[in-house]
Amino acid sequence: MEGILPLFKPKGMTSHDCVFKLRKILRTKKVGHTGTLDPDVTGVLPICIGRATKVAEYITDAGKAYEGEVTIGFSTTTEDASGDVVAERKVSGSLKREDILAVIQSLTGEIQQTPPMYSAVKVNGKRLYEYARQGIEVERPTRKVTIYSIELLDDRDVFTGETITFKFRVSCSKGTYIRTLAVMMGEQLGYPAHMSELTRIQSSSFAVKDCLTFTEIEEHMEKGTIDDVLRPLEMALSHLPKYQINDTVAEKVKNGAVLSIPAELSMIKGPIAIETSDGLVLAIYEHHPTKPGLMKPSKVLRND
Repeated sequence: MEGILPLFKPKGMTSHDCVFKLRKILRTKKVGHTGTLDPDVTGVLPICIGRATKVAEYITDAGKAYEGEVTIGFSTTTEDASGDVVAERKVSGSLKREDILAVIQSLTGEIQQTPPMYSAVKVNGKRLYEYARQGIEVERPTRKVTIYSIELLDDRDVFTGETITFKFRVSCSKGTYIRTLAVMMGEQLGYPAHMSELTRIQSSSFAVKDCLTFTEIEEHMEKGTIDDVLRPLEMALSHLPKYQINDTVAEKVKNGAVLSIPAELSMIKGPIAIETSDGLVLAIYEHHPTKPGLMKPSKVLRND
């Protein structure tokens, strides 16, 4: 079995829980997820199976899109609805639409984020959530992330109430914490806030419409039609630049040969997908570290 299975992750499960369950359903051990989703988050979680596990990192590194909900008025330990309340301030008066739009605009582009204590980021070889569970707060490294766009999914002109909730859609780079983005929105509006709901609607080239539930996957296994819903590993690499080769060069690529970088790709700094004339990706290449003008394989995907 080989390919990518776009799973719609349900609430209440970790990404690892999903992998564990799918190993049982699919009756294969070679299963891997493509980036952690918190238990409370639902949505697109591409699962790599068989040889496709080799390309999981390229889905993880690609852009993501989410639809979320921020609640203004109180913050939590985890920055989402599952945590304990740590700060509370009732909204006085109202919030105007233009104020929220101004905040959204200010948070678009390259921004700095500090990962929440309840996250899987490692500090001194230990994950932050492990410190948090022991009641220990440690200094966390800030990181640069890119917010490509934020859209307010609410048509109100004035927002009133002791707590105020509104939905938004965000497209962002890898490493972005939407929980933290919700907190940042609240801070700029002058109130504690948290992310009260979140669904990932896109991961790389996979969207909600492509996803299957666990029930649907089990049904395909029972009917023997699981191969019909597995996506080719090439879908994980759709965002990478491609270099198409002939059959002679293909044999060299399968054996890990060093190649000259074609002129049209000489300015590319990241990975390059090497594909055959019929669109099969044989390997991922990168610039050779010591030999200018040449590239070497970082991963050979097909050598049969």
